[in-house]
Amino acid sequence: MSFAPRDSHEAQVQFALERGVPAVIGVLGTIKVPYPSRAFDMAHCSRCLIPWGANDGKYLMEVDRVLRPGGYWILSGPPIHWKVNYKAWERPKEELQEEQRQIEEAAKMLCWEKKYEKGEIAIWQKRMDGDSCHSKQDKSQVTFCKSSDPDDVWYVSLNIQLRMEACVTPYPDTSSSELKNFPERLYAVPPRVSSGSVRGVSAEKYQEDSNEWKKHVKAYKRINRLLDSGRYRNIMDMNAGLGGFAAALQSPKLWVMNVVPSIAERSTLGVIYERGLIGIYHDWCEAFSTYPRSYDLIHANGLFSLYNNKCNLEDILLEMDRILRPEGAVIIRDEVDVLIKVKKIIGGMRWDTKMMDHEDGPLVPEKILVAVKQYWVAGGNSTSTQ
Repeated sequence: MSFAPRDSHEAQVQFALERGVPAVIGVLGTIKVPYPSRAFDMAHCSRCLIPWGANDGKYLMEVDRVLRPGGYWILSGPPIHWKVNYKAWERPKEELQEEQRQIEEAAKMLCWEKKYEKGEIAIWQKRMDGDSCHSKQDKSQVTFCKSSDPDDVWYVSLNIQLRMEACVTPYPDTSSSELKNFPERLYAVPPRVSSGSVRGVSAEKYQEDSNEWKKHVKAYKRINRLLDSGRYRNIMDMNAGLGGFAAALQSPKLWVMNVVPSIAERSTLGVIYERGLIGIYHDWCEAFSTYPRSYDLIHANGLFSLYNNKCNLEDILLEMDRILRPEGAVIIRDEVDVLIKVKKIIGGMRWDTKMMDHEDGPLVPEKILVAVKQYWVAGGNSTSTQ
């Protein structure tokens, strides 16, 4: 997962998406990044100009939160190798030396082990467990985060996001060493499920969900034979649940941005990352942090039922239209009465649509609405690819 702000290189996220690389517009600032704890095996920063050692190491503490035990942090560029490059960077030696000192101190406080430094590259590794450094952290008077849920990084109340704190996220009781290698990890029971950390999701329910999505995706491939052809590279699941859609669709020809709505019944994004997939938290009453025409296919399962009476369905559909590429496809799975409302709105959006029965037959109240966005310009003719 790549993220970058709209700064002097404002198109870098757009370039990444057009190359078929997962990316979102984002910034490491005052609020927590929208990812669960222990999400990433490695975090990489190349000339990102973030003051890592400032604010008591707050930004490195946030990296520590999202790194798995044993994960790596790689820093490339200033201040690493400052003794040679300070003139080229046009910065005082003393300033760069102090910046690196602060980074080294913050990494030491987090009990990261420095594994490598050569040229402009330095690599640290997070310890597998916190037992070996608890006494050291206590002596340095480190503040441990008091939140009972380190994955809680979205809204605590209306228009208030959780702010980044200068505190260290404690190690979990469940070890990341339980994770299988990929691709076996896709269907192995994730540690968050086996430990009972996700309310209402047992290992049996997780397996049932995986099998259900294998069946759904098989039906989708009959409906749209281009699904695994390479035509759809950037795919989004707007209500990802446990990530079953992305797992069943897994292919080197595509990737899926798994979005877990902030109002979802369960916080499941940690499970998605433990499956070796990627994703982000988001509230669909707001715009998604990406450029127009970023995605080739959008999947929405139960999304409109979830947001019914929460915000206008028209606004969600218009946001889908904004981020969907011309001639891109949409698959919406929901209750039939909800889909009738959605289809009526879509009628004014220049999408070609078709309502289809559930794969188990016409008596099932859940239906599938498939659509293709037309390619059109003002004053020109419309085209669509079925």
